[in-house]
Amino acid sequence: ALPEKKMVFKGLVTNKEDMDKLMVTPLIRYPLPGGSALITFEKAEVAQRIIEMKEHMVELSCGEELEELDRCRVRVQAAPVDILVPSALEIGLTRSNRSILVSDLPSLGISEEVLLDKLELFFSKTKNGGGEVESTEFLDDAGQVVLTFAQDGVAEPLIARGHMQVLIGKGKYELKISPCMSGDITNLQLQPSRCPRTVLLAGIPDVLGEELMRDTLEIHFQKASRGGGEVDALAYVPAGRHGVAVFTEDAG
Repeated sequence: ALPEKKMVFKGLVTNKEDMDKLMVTPLIRYPLPGGSALITFEKAEVAQRIIEMKEHMVELSCGEELEELDRCRVRVQAAPVDILVPSALEIGLTRSNRSILVSDLPSLGISEEVLLDKLELFFSKTKNGGGEVESTEFLDDAGQVVLTFAQDGVAEPLIARGHMQVLIGKGKYELKISPCMSGDITNLQLQPSRCPRTVLLAGIPDVLGEELMRDTLEIHFQKASRGGGEVDALAYVPAGRHGVAVFTEDAG
């Protein structure tokens, strides 16, 4: 048994905005064979109704007034769209010894190349706490810049400062300096998920031009009398060709 001893636990308090966040956004690529289409409705109940009907007779007259015997129809099959989405993700992170991540960049109306040149010029000077810059990279998806120095020992003091007044052109701007982390996926688990508002149409014959067939399908499936509803998006791949549809997170 150990004697009782009073202890005080001290923690570091920080602003929520300053905490590092990892945002994972699904980006699913779905192969589309020729003679098929993906149609996304504004309402999930419309998509479910179209799937339950299974087969649809689509008129190719595009709404023109024709006699019954003169009308041309094609039969297409409707099916649900099942995709695999990540359910668990593990990433092994590695911290770079020579790189820093520069964020909170100002909007100056200049090109990325000019901005990178100005940052490289500032951080290459020893009086600014920098050193010889080996490479610069603009991260389009994050609006941040990765600067890599040629020598060890330059990045760490900059990261410890956290923020710096950086001279860009004729103005000074406070930029955030963070460690640069790279990661590799060590474990990825997937689970099936059904798209609630999207329907796969198959068996579409190559009898109309691509644009005309797309318009015909949209007109048909917008009509409530045929079980349809408002169409949010439609992608059509003619027979003999292949396509790839990209699914993103449904924010609706």
